[in-house]
Amino acid sequence: MLSQDLKNRLKITFFIALCLFATSCGAPKIPNALSSLLERGSVKVGTLYGPATYYNGAEGPQGFEYELLAGFADYLGVTLDLYPFYSYEAMLEQLEEGNLDIVATGDAVTDVLQSRFSYGPAYQTVSQHLVFQAGTSRPRDMAELDAPVVTVTGSSQAQLLTSLSDDAAPTLITTEDSDSEELLQKVAEGELDYTLADSNRLALQRRRYPNLAVAMTIEDSMPMAWALDRSQDDSIKAAMVEYFGTVHQSGWFTVLEDKYFGHIRTFDYVDSRAFNKSAETTLKRYKSMFQQYAGDLDWRLLAAMSYQESHWKPDAVSRTGVRGLMMLTMDTANDWDVEDRTDPEQSIRGGARYFASLLSRIPARIGNPDRTWMAMAAYNIGMGHLEDARVLTERQGGNPDLWVDVKQRLPQLKQKKYYRTTNYGYARGDEALQYVDNIRRYYDSLVWLDEQGKI
Repeated sequence: MLSQDLKNRLKITFFIALCLFATSCGAPKIPNALSSLLERGSVKVGTLYGPATYYNGAEGPQGFEYELLAGFADYLGVTLDLYPFYSYEAMLEQLEEGNLDIVATGDAVTDVLQSRFSYGPAYQTVSQHLVFQAGTSRPRDMAELDAPVVTVTGSSQAQLLTSLSDDAAPTLITTEDSDSEELLQKVAEGELDYTLADSNRLALQRRRYPNLAVAMTIEDSMPMAWALDRSQDDSIKAAMVEYFGTVHQSGWFTVLEDKYFGHIRTFDYVDSRAFNKSAETTLKRYKSMFQQYAGDLDWRLLAAMSYQESHWKPDAVSRTGVRGLMMLTMDTANDWDVEDRTDPEQSIRGGARYFASLLSRIPARIGNPDRTWMAMAAYNIGMGHLEDARVLTERQGGNPDLWVDVKQRLPQLKQKKYYRTTNYGYARGDEALQYVDNIRRYYDSLVWLDEQGKI
């Protein structure tokens, strides 16, 4: 959610924007659509359920679109009235009838939609991929498809395939009984042969189903934006432009995008498949220990760290001599009363306490998840090197309290022109960056597997 400082800056910017809409600040004449919204004190938004849009998580409402929308409501100084729909067309009809101010589908904008609705600024672009199950025959072009492509009724994927010329168009089946994420799951499990998915949804589902493979890219770049009723004036659209300009300038949009997508843009089929298999088999030997010693930590995060460290092998040893499930050095083991680093329980207990101590040393002003990712990087390269990266971040105009800024400087710890100016010198900062991204992916997968009752 937006910080209080950013909220204050957004309100100032919004006040200035209102003055620009008016004939004069002394006698403002706010355009009708925006005026109605402000007088009501709420913004009515339609969206779809899904991990990339909106869902109720353990800590309340979550989702990339939800957080963007909540930020926009804060910017306007109104409450967010969110209406989740199961049908694209039903939601869009409500927008046309004036019952919604905005529709945020988390879906790409097609030519058909652009002719029907007005849109705010594009905030992301996605690719559209034809997806099949890895290990089956890969089609090289549409003519080789031996089964229909199944998409969600009314989705950008359905519209895109419908718009293809007759000689390029595949047999298309649309459904309202499954959402895009479910269709990807069905392809992974062999229930369907093909579906079309955007790059965001595919990236999210691949961490759960690594056997999802791309046969071909149908469209390289399609914009994502919020829809508005074409019959209304452009006042809400103008407020959107101001809002997105401000959150981009402040860096908050980059932070939010990194939170949901930053660690899953790259995909490793072999690693993801091996992890899921190990999570459903090996992890059960140590699950109770992770739960016992996690303390205030999420045990699944601790387990994800352990997999990154040792692949849950209690006798693992590195070239530098660190050992055990949590790969403790001899000094760290001594500090946390670990007598046998290859003993699973001792290693988990010592690793959990050490990680908790690193978390406590991160400045209190840094909130989560940033403090967790920073402590994780420190577990890998040491607190001193993390502080060096934070100093470099501040020197270069970044925010040393934001992981999205600090992680950009970690690789500089391997470059002489940077590390010679630091207190602790050379470090494999690029490995620490990859270390954190890997654990974030493993953790996301463990949360999902746990919710499915598979671990």
